[in-house]
Amino acid sequence: MDAREALQQLEREHQALLQFVYLAPVGLVQVRSDGEIVMVNPTAAQLLMPLSRDGTLDNLFTALREVAPDLQDLLDTGTPASGVVCDGRQLPVQIGQGTRSEARLLSFSLIRIDTEHCMVLLQDVTEQVRREHRLRQQEAWLGAILSGVTDYALVTLDPGGGVVEWNDSIQRISGFSPEAVHGQTLALFYPPDSITPERVLDHLREADQSGCSLDEGWRARADGTRYWGSMLITPLRPAGGGRTADAAYCLILRDLSDHRDTAVEVRQAAVCDYLTGIHNRRAFFEAAERETRRVKQRPRPLSVVLFDADHFKRINDSLGHPAGDAVLCHIASTLRASFREVDVVARIGGEEFAVLLPSTDLQGAHTVAERFCRKLAASPASTAAGEVVCTVSAGIATMADCGGDLNTLMQRADQALYAAKAAGRNRVCGLAPELPDESLASP
Repeated sequence: MDAREALQQLEREHQALLQFVYLAPVGLVQVRSDGEIVMVNPTAAQLLMPLSRDGTLDNLFTALREVAPDLQDLLDTGTPASGVVCDGRQLPVQIGQGTRSEARLLSFSLIRIDTEHCMVLLQDVTEQVRREHRLRQQEAWLGAILSGVTDYALVTLDPGGGVVEWNDSIQRISGFSPEAVHGQTLALFYPPDSITPERVLDHLREADQSGCSLDEGWRARADGTRYWGSMLITPLRPAGGGRTADAAYCLILRDLSDHRDTAVEVRQAAVCDYLTGIHNRRAFFEAAERETRRVKQRPRPLSVVLFDADHFKRINDSLGHPAGDAVLCHIASTLRASFREVDVVARIGGEEFAVLLPSTDLQGAHTVAERFCRKLAASPASTAAGEVVCTVSAGIATMADCGGDLNTLMQRADQALYAAKAAGRNRVCGLAPELPDESLASP
C-alpha cells in the first residue's frame, strides 16, 4: 500500500468514525479542558440544548453549571493526565418551562483524553432509573409481606411444582423447616397417598388455564398430624402478561382448622352417604367425570372397581335390616381403610360400592381389590345379631388412555362384576377396555 492508498484508507476510517459518532444512541461530546465544545453529536445536542439559557451550546461546563457546578474543579484537581474523571454521575435536570416542564435524569461520564481534550458521554436514564426504583420498591413490599404475614404461608414454585422460596410462616403452619421444604413438590403438604404426581401437575395446569387453582381439604404437618387447610395456586406472569419458559407459581397455604367443623359439616352433607359416611353416588360420579377429563387432557391410567355384597338379601331376610346396615357399614369402613386417600370410595347403590383409582392400572387395581376381599372375608361384621361373615364380588375396568369414556369404563366394570358373580362370588375379575385381550380374574 503506497502513501496515497494509506491516506485514502485513513480517510475512510475517519468518515466511518464520524458516522458512528453522529448515529450513536448516546450523547458524545468532545471538549477542551476549559469546557469549550469541540464536537457534539445530535443525541448530546438534543439533551443539552434545553439546558442552555442563551440558546447557544459553546461551553459544556456553562451549560451544566446549575446541575454540576464543580466540573471545572473536578477536572483541574486530583485527576490523572488521562482516564476517567467521573463515571455515570446522575444529573437531575428540568427540561422545559412552566406547566410543560419535565424532570429528567442524565447519566454523565467525563473522560480525560490528554491535557487539552476530554470526552463526555451523556444518556437520558430517566426511565431506567424509574424501573429500577419500582423493582426495588416491589422487592421491599414483597419482602415485607413474606416476613410479616403470619396467617398464611407463601411459597413460590418452579414450573414443575417444586418449592423455590417461602416465607417464615411455612414452618409455623406446616412444621416443615425451610431445609425440608426446598426442592420438594407441593405434595409434601398433603397427607400420604392423598395426591398423585399427576394431580400435582393438574393443579398447575388448572392455574394456567383458569388463573388460579383452589383446593381445600386435609393437609399434613411435618410430625404427621393433620389440619384442615386451603391451598391456592396462581401463576406468576411477566409484566405485560403471557408466559415465559421459566414461568412459575405462587402458592398460598392457609390453616383453616378454626373453620374446620363448619366446612366438614357442609362438605359431608353434600357428598357423603347418610348410612356409611363414605362418598355418595353423586360425589362418585362427579369425581369420576373430573378424573376422566384429566385423563383425556393428559393420558394416564384410571381404574374403577365395583363391589357388590354377596348374598346380601339373605342377610337382611335372616338377620333383619339392622344387621344388614351394620354389614354395609363394615364393608364401607374396611374399604376406606384399604384404599389410598386419593381414591374415591363410595356407596353407589343398596349393597353396591365403587372405588375410583386415579393413576392406577389394571394390575394395580386388581392387587388392591384382592387384598381388600381377603381382609373383608377374614374380619366378620359385628351386628346386633352377632358376628356376620360377609364377602363381596369385584369387577375392575381400566382406562389406559384417553380413548375411552366414563360410561364405557363403568359398563366394563359392571361386566367384570357380573363375571365375578357368575364364577362363584368372593372373587375379583378385571377388564381393560382398550386392551380387550388383557383380563385378570382370581377366585
